Amino acid sequence: MPHTFDLLVIGDANPDVVLGPLHEPLAFGQREQLVSTGMLTLGGSAAITACGAARLGLSVAFAGRIGDDDAGRFVRARLDALGVDTEALRVDPALPTPLTAVITRDDDRAILTASGTLGATRPDDIPEDLLARSRHVHAASYFLMPELAAGLPGLLETARAHGATTSLDTNDDPDGQWDPAGLATVLPLVDFLLPNAQEALALAGPSAVSLESAAARLASYGPRVIVKNGGKGALAYDGRTPLRTRGTPVRPLDTVGAGDSFNAGYLAAVLAGLPPEQALELAAACGALSTRAHGGTTAQPTWDEALAAATRNRENQ
Repeated sequence: MPHTFDLLVIGDANPDVVLGPLHEPLAFGQREQLVSTGMLTLGGSAAITACGAARLGLSVAFAGRIGDDDAGRFVRARLDALGVDTEALRVDPALPTPLTAVITRDDDRAILTASGTLGATRPDDIPEDLLARSRHVHAASYFLMPELAAGLPGLLETARAHGATTSLDTNDDPDGQWDPAGLATVLPLVDFLLPNAQEALALAGPSAVSLESAAARLASYGPRVIVKNGGKGALAYDGRTPLRTRGTPVRPLDTVGAGDSFNAGYLAAVLAGLPPEQALELAAACGALSTRAHGGTTAQPTWDEALAAATRNRENQ
């Protein structure tokens, strides 16, 4: 079957309410605290990655689940407006669309999520013909969707059987368990694993005492491991040769979704046939440039913008 889409993204999509920066501890006791910025924007690691990839010029489809409510209609409208195909975005008749509040402070943030439809998202929400028609399949927020996570090996096997490459960004585990048994069945089916530094160390377990050792441990399952490390750049390890980039210097306005924009850049670079070092540099540029405005999708770069930033950064290193 010919490929219709460059990229299929599976996972979470929800409105984000982003407030901040907060310059003092979050207060209870019915105290009202004022911040300089607040916005309603599209959130969810999978959704932000999908939009970033579409902005970079890829044909992108999204599969997941929302509620039959205003929040769900907002999610679909934003994905559609940003160039993402939403035919496989299912509507749950009973559960609400997830909702996330993000409180920013300095270069950190607190995240509160009402899970809504996330726990009900299932493997059969992902049409097999869509897996067959996509060059690459990316899954996100593994720990927020346990039913989908349990069926992820089968989905990735199907995608690979139709010639697709695969990737995973687990994101954080709110329970702090990191499911080593489940991941041991998933990671051998993943071509690219895209954690941030904290997640890489947690996924690798207590034997990992550095990002390099964490990447090596995770790469032993099979994937190329690409570790995002914020302003310090990124590390890629394929089990043989570590690659590093210092990243793109930028004065961030809002880092929400930067890692997801990095994901989009890396996948777009790989699908364009860029060599690993250049893919890492372009991904870092995408992550950095996305911080130029508030919200995860507002400042996502075009391909030409990202390529120019990556080239400048390479010349200055």
